Amino acid sequence: MNFVRNSASAILASSLIAATAQAQISNNEIRIGYLADMSGTYRDLSGPGGLEALKMAVEDFGGTVDGRKIVLFNADDLNKPDVGANTVRQWIDERNVDMVTGLVASSVVLAASKVVEQGGKLALISGAAASSLTNEHCSPNHIHWTYDTFALANGTANAVLKDGGKSWYILTADYAFGHSMETDIKKVVQAEGGSVVGAVRHPFPSSDFSSYILQAQGSGADVIALANAGADTVNSLKTASEFGVTQSGQRLAGMVVFLNDIHAMGLDVTQGLMLTTGWYWDMNEETRAWAERYQKRVGSKPTMVHAGIYSATTHYLNAVKQTGSDDTATVRAQMAKTPVNDMFAKDGRIREDGRMVHDMYLVKVKTPAESKGEWDLYQMVRTIPGNEAFRPLAESQCKLVAKN
Repeated sequence: MNFVRNSASAILASSLIAATAQAQISNNEIRIGYLADMSGTYRDLSGPGGLEALKMAVEDFGGTVDGRKIVLFNADDLNKPDVGANTVRQWIDERNVDMVTGLVASSVVLAASKVVEQGGKLALISGAAASSLTNEHCSPNHIHWTYDTFALANGTANAVLKDGGKSWYILTADYAFGHSMETDIKKVVQAEGGSVVGAVRHPFPSSDFSSYILQAQGSGADVIALANAGADTVNSLKTASEFGVTQSGQRLAGMVVFLNDIHAMGLDVTQGLMLTTGWYWDMNEETRAWAERYQKRVGSKPTMVHAGIYSATTHYLNAVKQTGSDDTATVRAQMAKTPVNDMFAKDGRIREDGRMVHDMYLVKVKTPAESKGEWDLYQMVRTIPGNEAFRPLAESQCKLVAKN
């Protein structure tokens, strides 16, 4: 009799726990918003392909979390901060979106992340580069996943400096991301005994880089660093090729270069370019298998941003499942205490400043003769351990980092 009573009590307790967990999923749905440049300068590095990567993560999770449907919304931010901020505000106020991801142009992300924080929701940033997002602009409501300007400058600039590139001229996109990258490049170059002899800022986006490249050529610098991204980087490199920059003895350092950029320009133009990436499709069997699935859906290999969106979303959904909640603080705490081990990163970890720390990779673009296929574009040079790649917490200005 006692056994029956105890068993009934246990079942009742389990039912109450399950009911409580279910009640913690607001609206009985997990609602995710995907915000990105879907039609402009950054379309190819994230854009529609990033939305497909997000859908893959949701589908691989079964479309639900403990029977609660995962619902997606998406929008084109047009690379305009006001559009991005207003879209996220509407999602939060009218659709009760729990998490926003994608998030590419740093100016848009800075505006949108403030709205996310005010609304008490969560943002998983995979596309934006500005390292200030986990430094002076850090927040308990966003996590920076894939890469940042500090890691890219640290990896690429260090490699070029060690190879003899001592004097630098910087071509910068004139908005938050470009400014952050320019600052990080200067810090690395000067710390390693090099010098920055000049810099010029171009409007974002731009189509004509002739005058900027001519100024860079005229500086006589060993290295011309491109602190821009997407179509701006592609156009910069094409112009530099037309003007014979490398033939005259100067080097080009593409600080934020993506796989789709190299593919679009071709190996004849980009061969030998050194760059840093957070992920590459051909690293191992796991990355190749995921990239093949992605390519069947999209028609191209994924960039590190696409892989980062999949990884961040999967980690988030696992945390929702493990906690039985979509409450921001609860989910973020679970994400932070759980190592990231998937096809994107091994032993990745989320620090108190919101930076997901993982290994980065220095690569060199192959020559046409070295490439064995359309997307066989990178030669791995070295792995940069996560604790070396990203800004040390000792140098952080983030309000969330305890100071000794």
